Amino acid sequence: MRVISGIAGGIPLVMPKTDLRPTMDRVKGAIFNSLADALPDARVLDLFAGAGTLGIEALSRGAKEAVFVEKESRATDVIQKNLEKTRLTGGIVHTLDIFSYLDRLAPKAAFDFIFADPPYAKRPGERDFTPELFASQALADALAPGGLFILEKIPGQPLPLGRWDLIREKRYGATEVAWLKLKEA
Repeated sequence: MRVISGIAGGIPLVMPKTDLRPTMDRVKGAIFNSLADALPDARVLDLFAGAGTLGIEALSRGAKEAVFVEKESRATDVIQKNLEKTRLTGGIVHTLDIFSYLDRLAPKAAFDFIFADPPYAKRPGERDFTPELFASQALADALAPGGLFILEKIPGQPLPLGRWDLIREKRYGATEVAWLKLKEA
């Protein structure tokens, strides 16, 4: 894993020694190439941040702030190391459950982009974060007007859209990425 482009492009990133599944470079490249002109000075929220690869890529490409939320402390320690290694500024790291962050700390209409790469529910009975994210009023409230919610998920997984419009969906091997906007009132 590395930073793909921007001022920290090419710098390898440290990965936590956990069972976290980082966003592959190919997927990360596709996401950020689709956002290229909109990233400068953007504020981004990286939920289920893992090693922080999405938020760090955004900072490298000109985002002014990236808030990383990850409940695993070994992972948030790695995010801090990766921010130091890349010398990127504007990173704020929270060791916290993402729904606790959204409900208690997320400022309203603050983020131009919200990235979520939750653990996949692969077997019956495993927690499926996707419906919870779509149902979260706090997530919707945190997104700035015109902002994008970008979700990584299992290919073919149906999305409970509700208040969301699906702008684009693209499969990259064992990962599918959905680009979503809030429906206009």
